[in-house]
Amino acid sequence: MSDTNFVDYIKICCRSGKGGAGSMHFRREKFEPNGGPDGGDGGRGGHVIVRGNAQMWTLIHLKYARHIFAENGVNGSGANCTGADGKDSIIEVPLGTVARDPETGKILFEITHDGEEKVLAKGGRGGLGNTNFKTATNQAPRYAQPGEPCEEGWRILELKILADVGLVGFPNAGKSTLLSSVSAAKPKIANYPFTTLVPNLGIVEYRNSRSFVMADIPGIIEGASEGKGLGLRFLRHIERNSLLLFMISVDSNDIREEYHILLNELEQYNPELLDKKRVLAITKCDMLDAELLEEMKSEVPDVPHVFISSVSGLGLDKLKDLLWKELNS
Repeated sequence: MSDTNFVDYIKICCRSGKGGAGSMHFRREKFEPNGGPDGGDGGRGGHVIVRGNAQMWTLIHLKYARHIFAENGVNGSGANCTGADGKDSIIEVPLGTVARDPETGKILFEITHDGEEKVLAKGGRGGLGNTNFKTATNQAPRYAQPGEPCEEGWRILELKILADVGLVGFPNAGKSTLLSSVSAAKPKIANYPFTTLVPNLGIVEYRNSRSFVMADIPGIIEGASEGKGLGLRFLRHIERNSLLLFMISVDSNDIREEYHILLNELEQYNPELLDKKRVLAITKCDMLDAELLEEMKSEVPDVPHVFISSVSGLGLDKLKDLLWKELNS
């Protein structure tokens, strides 16, 4: 998916419908000029509803439609006629979308299943007609309830992409190159940091027609959990991945130190991320011979790891085997 088509954060203004007013009406017929009350109830105001759609991958359809309004309920009328409910306004979103209150930051709900529906703004209830207030001592009530007001306010929708494997690493570690080598995805690749500005998804074909989804996430820098670089904006995508593939270039000054910096940024953002399974890939290994690779093994942290080169194809089959094993263990 291209840079312009991927939108994972949107702020929208929602307004539900207000409830219809109850009717204050009395039955008046040719031979019954003093009939009793027969005012009907007002209809419910429409809700603003968020619905999960497994066929969607981005929130771009909301980029230029940020005001979502539901219909008002219809007022009640005579002959005990209840007003029609206001039409709901339905927002379809990709799976993994989180709704948040922009003022408090509180998570309202999360959409994880196809067809799942949650109310983002609740419509007002319709008012009761005067029929409901008739009693033995008050047989002609001259009042009815107004409808409840609508809900209106801003809401944030955030997308946390659903993927089996998330690529974690510093900028220019070779994440996009790996994704383009093992899948049909075509992310932007260049020899400078922060080439990737949006997450990219690719389906990795495995043996016997099996597959898994891999997500290339923009590079993390030290201090990302405090908002440096692009970190805070994209760290949330890592929360939805089953397995984290750490990627460190073989020409790094200290592989073990880089690994712990990445691990620390994830812990600072969300300590629960440390509970996820982790695999380490040492990239750009086509620059080294077998003897140097053997020496490098002593510098690698104690985590399942593999030496790879996305350009030459070195170790890619071994990496797929390791990822599949960890995903299904």
